Amino acid sequence: MKTLISSALALALTGSAAFAQDALPQASSQWFIDGQAAIQAILDRQPNTNRAKNVILLIADGNGVGTNYATRLYDGQQKGMMGEENILPYETPEFYSALVKTYNINAQTPDSAPTAGSMNTGVKQRFNLINLGENAIHDDCSTVDGNELALFSELMTEAGKSVGVVSTARITHATPAAVYAKTANRNWEDSVPEGCTAQKDIATQLIDAMEAGTIDFAMGGGGRYFLPKDKEMGGLKGRREDNVDLVERASGLGMQLATDTAGFNTLKLDGSAPVLALFNSSHMEYEADRADDDEPSLADMTKAAIEYLSKNENGYYLEIEAGRVDHANHDGNAARTVRDGVAFAEAVALADELTNDEDTLIIVTADHEHAIAFNGYCGRGSNILGLCYDVAKKGIKHSDELLTADDGKPYTVIGYLNGTGSVLKKGEGENDYTGARPELDQETATDLDYVQQALIPKSSETHSGEDVAIYAKGPWAHLVDGTIEQNVIFHVMNHAVNAQ
Repeated sequence: MKTLISSALALALTGSAAFAQDALPQASSQWFIDGQAAIQAILDRQPNTNRAKNVILLIADGNGVGTNYATRLYDGQQKGMMGEENILPYETPEFYSALVKTYNINAQTPDSAPTAGSMNTGVKQRFNLINLGENAIHDDCSTVDGNELALFSELMTEAGKSVGVVSTARITHATPAAVYAKTANRNWEDSVPEGCTAQKDIATQLIDAMEAGTIDFAMGGGGRYFLPKDKEMGGLKGRREDNVDLVERASGLGMQLATDTAGFNTLKLDGSAPVLALFNSSHMEYEADRADDDEPSLADMTKAAIEYLSKNENGYYLEIEAGRVDHANHDGNAARTVRDGVAFAEAVALADELTNDEDTLIIVTADHEHAIAFNGYCGRGSNILGLCYDVAKKGIKHSDELLTADDGKPYTVIGYLNGTGSVLKKGEGENDYTGARPELDQETATDLDYVQQALIPKSSETHSGEDVAIYAKGPWAHLVDGTIEQNVIFHVMNHAVNAQ
């Protein structure tokens, strides 16, 4: 079989590398030039084998590859781009990257508690448990004793480092709780079953950890679990049935307290006294709904945490969670999902700016993905929150023609496999569901409160078992490579702080 090669291409293939690149007919294309630059940036990257003084683990809850894709496009479109070409702060060649398998010991589709727990202990755990070994059983307090796992925060405390945890969710919620708590049920945030003496509720465990010096800085929502039932303080309303006032206890232990932005701004970040900040009775507000004078942003809290923890000359461990990315996904509300995703990206960028790559390992990841899905075949620049426009025959931007499904109706770029936006509606019978997709226009689809169309009816959209991405820079970041089990993240962090 003959292969015809043009003389120019033949010369390109047989000449020097530089000549070969220049001689190719596509060499003047910006795509080609950018591709060369991307390879060079990777070639220039040198593994950092310093010992890590500091470790920052940033987790966007529920921000799998798909959700991250939606945030990337939304962020870019807000900047005036078409969106697809946008690069989030942690997607640059400075970061090493890999895929992470998120399943739990007994669950194909994971829960946030054991996923966060695996990152903080080095072993996978059971669904709905936090930081207990594989012989522990969910909701069974009697299986706690003998199954408690050592935490990265405890190891860092023993090494003389400070520890902080920041979240836009309740500070007792699954992901932040994984930094300090050990429990047979992630929902035991303010109480345990009668007769359970093997463990305390999660809120009490936080105050115990702060008293013991394991946690130095804690900031997020969830004030209701620290106050007695019906007690109000600084906009917080308590729900503890045992009438224990953990805020009063914290104050008596000399901790600094804050419940709003004004209090946040008065905190002394000199490391002289532990910080406990609770900015909402439950979860903090979605970024789209947050008022600056009521609650600080995730970036604000990140900055405060780093400033405070950096006072320890031995270094620190800090976990930062964007908890509400997950909650908006559960609501099937993509508009709030991506806005909290952008707030997370801003926090990552600030953490990177405020630290030194030479001594600080930064890891950016998610605990799991959601049942989010993306429709096709949309043209470039279709509003990621809106309707799908057709591919244009000329130019690069989408045409002005909406794509329609076989029912003759347009559809959004983003959908969910299940959730409250299901097109199936309950009929008269218990299991009787029928339905057809409603009419949809761009104004409706791009409204902040719009719930994406879904298939299977569920009161709350579910997680999915897909892999998530991980990005890392700093000491030993190059260990983040390939496809790894989620518990390996602990081992990367632990190796980095103990490297000789």
